[in-house]
Amino acid sequence: MESKKIGLLLGDEEDWPSTFEALAKKLPSAFSSKKKSCQLEVERVRIHPFDLKASTSYNLVIDRLAYWHFTPREWLKKAALINNTYLLNNPFSFQSMEKHSAYCAMIRLGLHIPETWFLPPKTGPDTEKYRITSAKYHDLFNLSEIAEKIGYPLYMKPFDGGGWRGVSRIDNEEELIEVYNNSGQMLMHLQAGLDNYEVFVRSLAIGPQVISLKYDPSQPMHGRYVVDHDFLSPEKGKEARIITKVINAFFRWDFNSCEAIIKNGTLWPFDFANACPDIALTSLHYYFPWAIKSLMAWSVFSAVTERPMRITMDFEKYFEIADSERSYQEKLTEYEKLADAHFEIDRFEEFREEQLKDLDSVMLELVRSQEFDNILTETVRSTFPQHEHEHYINHYRGLLKHWAAE
Repeated sequence: MESKKIGLLLGDEEDWPSTFEALAKKLPSAFSSKKKSCQLEVERVRIHPFDLKASTSYNLVIDRLAYWHFTPREWLKKAALINNTYLLNNPFSFQSMEKHSAYCAMIRLGLHIPETWFLPPKTGPDTEKYRITSAKYHDLFNLSEIAEKIGYPLYMKPFDGGGWRGVSRIDNEEELIEVYNNSGQMLMHLQAGLDNYEVFVRSLAIGPQVISLKYDPSQPMHGRYVVDHDFLSPEKGKEARIITKVINAFFRWDFNSCEAIIKNGTLWPFDFANACPDIALTSLHYYFPWAIKSLMAWSVFSAVTERPMRITMDFEKYFEIADSERSYQEKLTEYEKLADAHFEIDRFEEFREEQLKDLDSVMLELVRSQEFDNILTETVRSTFPQHEHEHYINHYRGLLKHWAAE
């Protein structure tokens, strides 16, 4: 029987990989596609020198490392180009389409992106060539005037972003100058802040599967996701899910999150290029099983059906809609059709119904098991100080028991 191998490219994570591996062992022993039967393997990827022409045993790799670790990133590119390995996520587009390019593209599509300016670095390279070029061609500018034009509060953040790195809230001119002076050679965005909003929503997407969650960024990481099933109206919930799915299909991303704010009835996406979205047990807690089930379903479907790796992008179809006279809602509808076609949503749902029909019950069984409780307790012990272990073990047990009961 043919084997389909899913590789896990990991950093310091243990909670979700261990749960994913445990879930894989409980799935059916065989899957079928294209009149062939195959069995599933899950393996953690090792990092070492590689021959550019070498084969690989991986049919699909879930990448949680290459956004900062460049050796495996280059191996992933080789695996996609040479071996047609399916990757979650596409390293080509995440390298070239960082937050800056993502903003530009979604502005072109007509999404409600907060006003954003790109700033030259405060300090350029220490070379004679740069000094000559900047003296000849760089225009002087008044940063305070730009800030006044946008309006306070503001956020200054690196154009390529990542994990809230270098993000500063700015409420006045004094803070503006201080933050910019401290930015050094980083390329920064200056973006309008959205205070006094109705709700902060963070949507997690895996393939065509999207869940939108109430999010409180003022809390520590373990308290940011709020268990609330009715915090969005049906209309705004649908809009948040469509936008997240469209962003991912547009950039060929399979595993990404989208942060947005609803203010005065308008949904404003402002952070949606996350190469390694948060799926930690201690963060997602109640929603953790949804993430693992969805990651498993999309990975198995993509590997077993031999879904081809889409390296190149196809912006023109989206731009044709964007440049039309359609209304905002009509454009979203048409964008969603393109996204659903990209993710083969009908084929995926049929596969899940036929070959992963027991996934929900298997996940439920796992969450209620001693094996999962061991993962939970070890995760808490490695995350929180010792005097908080008992409190948080009981806290997470309670949240997961609540999920299982529902």
